[in-house]
Amino acid sequence: MEESNFGHFLKSLRDRQRMSLRDVERESGVSNAYIAQLEKGDRPAPSPDILKKLARAYNVTVRELLLRAGYLDEPEVSATEDERIEAAFQYVLADPDYKLGTRIRGEDLDTKGKRGVVITYETLTGKKILSI
Repeated sequence: MEESNFGHFLKSLRDRQRMSLRDVERESGVSNAYIAQLEKGDRPAPSPDILKKLARAYNVTVRELLLRAGYLDEPEVSATEDERIEAAFQYVLADPDYKLGTRIRGEDLDTKGKRGVVITYETLTGKKILSI
């Protein structure tokens, strides 16, 4: 991937999280000046170690950043949409810290309902477990 495209991608992640450069620096430990240079395309894609730090701050997978930075050639072979939603739904059900209201069993929910539960969970916790 071209460096400027990677920079635009980082900027879009930061904007989506509504974070300032200093917020990302605080969360990741990566200099805000360096992040600004990356976003402008003035620097090549950072090392995988830096990407790992940034992934936490931007709430994305390290794999996603590695792929976007050009370290990986092909996207991961992924599960079907229904399988991804089911896995994310099971993650929500298994989270012991997520105890809002009555626990949902899931037997009566279709895929659309499970997706709604996952989206609500992501919104309330700030965790991204399902790429939408």
